[in-house]
Formats: sequence, C-alpha cells, structure tokens
Amino acid sequence: MTASAHRISPRGLLPADTTGEVGDRQPHCALLPVGSFEQHGPFLPLTTDTVIACTIAERIAADRSVLLLPPLTVSCSHEHAAWPGTVSISARTLGAVVTDIADSLRRSGIHTLILVNGHGGNYVLRNVVQESAGTGTRMALFPGSADWDAARTRAGAETSAHSDMHAGEVETSILLHAHPEVVRPGYASADCVADERRHLLTLGMSAYTDSGVIGRPSLASARKGEELLAGLTEAFEAYAELFGIPAESDD
Repeated sequence: MTASAHRISPRGLLPADTTGEVGDRQPHCALLPVGSFEQHGPFLPLTTDTVIACTIAERIAADRSVLLLPPLTVSCSHEHAAWPGTVSISARTLGAVVTDIADSLRRSGIHTLILVNGHGGNYVLRNVVQESAGTGTRMALFPGSADWDAARTRAGAETSAHSDMHAGEVETSILLHAHPEVVRPGYASADCVADERRHLLTLGMSAYTDSGVIGRPSLASARKGEELLAGLTEAFEAYAELFGIPAESDD
C-alpha cells in the first residue's frame, strides 16, 4: 500500500433498516454511538473510538427492540491535536447535536436515548444526560466506569483503567477481535506507561507520550476483546431493565 492510499472502515458499521422495518418494530428506545476522529498511535485508525462505539451498540441492538442510529464520528478530541488527522468539535456543539437528536426522536415517538460512548474525552455527554431530566426524553450514558470495570475483570485485563488510557490493552483487544483488519503491525512493541499526567487537559497528550499511546497494547488479544464485548453486553442488561427495553423475541 502506498503512503497516499486510504483504508476504508469495516463494513457493517452503519444500520441498514428501512423505515418500514422500524415502523414494524415500533421501538421506544434509540442507541446513538458517539465516537471520535483522533490519533490512536501508529497502529490503530483515527476512527478507533467510532468503530468501538458502533461495535458495542451493534451487540446491544442484536437482540433488542431498539432504533440503532448511525454514529457521531467527530467529537471532543482537543487533547490529541498535536498529531496529524485529529479533528474536533467543541463541547457545546457536541452537546447541541445530541440534544437536537433527542428532540427529533421525541417528536417521532421515541422517548429514550442511550448514548453509547467510545471516547472518554466526551465529558460533555455526562452533562447532556444530566440536563435531560424534565425534557420528556430519558437518557443514559453507556458504558459507565462500573460497566467497563466489570468487563475488564471478565476479560482478565492486566492493566488498570487509569494506566490503560489510550490505544492500549482494551481498545486494541476489541479491534483484534471484532475488526482485526484495521489493526496495523507494531502494537506489540508500542507500550507507553504515563500514570502521572495530572496536567493532561492543560498540556495535551503530547506532553506525556511521543507516540500517542498511553497504555500497554502488547497485552492485547482477540480473546480479551471477545470477553470485553460480552461483558459490556451483559452490563447493558441493567439498563434494559431500567428503561424497559424488550428483547426482539418479546415483541
């Protein structure tokens, strides 16, 4: 492949339902994957967080009566701006887009929106969920930290959530399992530990890593990725119960 050639994201990441199929199901809940377009070191694509968010959402939607939405692919990645390819929008813009989507869904009769977030830097989404109270749309942010912790334990992840910040064991494992074709060589020798990074939001990622990696991708495996996704799918059961989201077979 030449330096100027483009790689295309994996197939199947965009929902293919027709309006008739959605009408037949009459879902009352929508899933919105929210990713990012930011550097993930030299071996994972800029779309990593989007691919992961879509993969999680697809697993959840596989046996649930929900409306699976296409992803938001650009979000708040300002701390990654030192690396080529990273693109960001402001927190206020991301919040406004999600709020507008919730308003549109509500007008069409869908009053529950689950934000399936693949990028930890999207802090504004917590406030969007918080501020949704009283709007007529019930919202949640998934996976939460407890959901990730449970999935990490199930998978036998060896790095802590703090150490495994970016392009590390967990993200690389999920892609090795679900979309191995997007993982380039080099992750086995790309470890970078930077546990002391208290000024990251002020200084950006480049103050703590030359490669863009913070974590230990050398510990990644497809088996761990499979267990991580299974753990997150299991964790969603509590959200399904909370919001009364039926399985397809219950329709």
